[in-house]
Amino acid sequence: MIDDLAIGFDDAHRALEREALAFAAEQIEQIEHAGGSEDELAARFLGAIAGRGFLKYVVPARGADGRERYDARSICIVREALSRHSGFADVMFVMQGLGSAPIALAGSAEQKSHWLPRVVSGRTITAFALTEPEAGSDVASLATRATRDGDHWLLNGEKTFISNAGVADLYCVFVKTDPAAGAKGITCFLVEKGTPGFEVAERQEVIAPHPIGTLRFTNARVPDSARLGNVNEGFKVAMRTLDVFRPTVGAAAIGMARRALAEALARSQARKQFGKAIAEFQGIQFHLASMATEIEASKLLVYRAVAAMDARGEAVSAWSSMAKLYATEAAQRVIDKAVQIFGGTGVLKGSTVERLYREIRALRIYEGTSEIQHVVIATRLLKDEHSPY
Repeated sequence: MIDDLAIGFDDAHRALEREALAFAAEQIEQIEHAGGSEDELAARFLGAIAGRGFLKYVVPARGADGRERYDARSICIVREALSRHSGFADVMFVMQGLGSAPIALAGSAEQKSHWLPRVVSGRTITAFALTEPEAGSDVASLATRATRDGDHWLLNGEKTFISNAGVADLYCVFVKTDPAAGAKGITCFLVEKGTPGFEVAERQEVIAPHPIGTLRFTNARVPDSARLGNVNEGFKVAMRTLDVFRPTVGAAAIGMARRALAEALARSQARKQFGKAIAEFQGIQFHLASMATEIEASKLLVYRAVAAMDARGEAVSAWSSMAKLYATEAAQRVIDKAVQIFGGTGVLKGSTVERLYREIRALRIYEGTSEIQHVVIATRLLKDEHSPY
């Protein structure tokens, strides 16, 4: 629960946590257990989440000061609740935010008014298309190109590991418009499903269910009115987007870790060996203690980072990276200990801890690998830019 955290939570946040936890427990696992294709599950998850009104949190709202800003604490609360029950459901929730953030951060008034209400209602599914076969952490090395053709642009190239590939209606695509300029030559465009020359070339199968794939652009023609922000300023848009959502990845990791600890506590008290519950053995108690401690440390880092973001109206990059780095790495350790406590049954396909073991792994990679988070933190410290020290 977040009630024990004195980091800027109000009654509305506590009420949201209760609502999100109840919703996830009642509906999310029921949807997942109903089965179906990835596309069918994606649609059902998003429909349920939108129907409950949670998608309003993934777009900025106008505050009392007249500024539009994200409520990052609320995003984290919902992610933590959903991820306790399904990493797939969590992805469908957050991708509506990640995939629409370039519109919210750099779009025109017309683009925002047209697309963002559709995002909130779930009528438009979005995707964030940045990664390429040879450009992951090194965003400046993007190879996909956009060349002017009158009042249109022609896009050519490939994107890969794109969440919601094949299920999205709208893709925020980052491409090179000035190949010689590196990171300063990137622009973001909105590309709608069905655009001639644009196709989902491949659906990729990963270790945990997740709609993800490769996009291909072959002289895909998009109007200049589909451009988000100024030409050659897309790198800033991409980094601002990641700054907003990076610490919320930590919240998803916390949800998974908390579920793993709950499962491990129940199992260790029910499982008997050598005439007593294995929870009575000091070795198991040490595992449980370190699991709980790492979860609490993660909570403090994540919610400190997003509370600061909400207060300032912008992310503190070092804190966001610390939160994402520590919480995802800690959750991997917590879930691994839970599998160990379960023993052989922990690796049986279909068990809760086995599912968590598969789901947690990607969180240490997407939205910046753990290695990249170390680089971001060290860079901010050395530059004394937004340094908390």
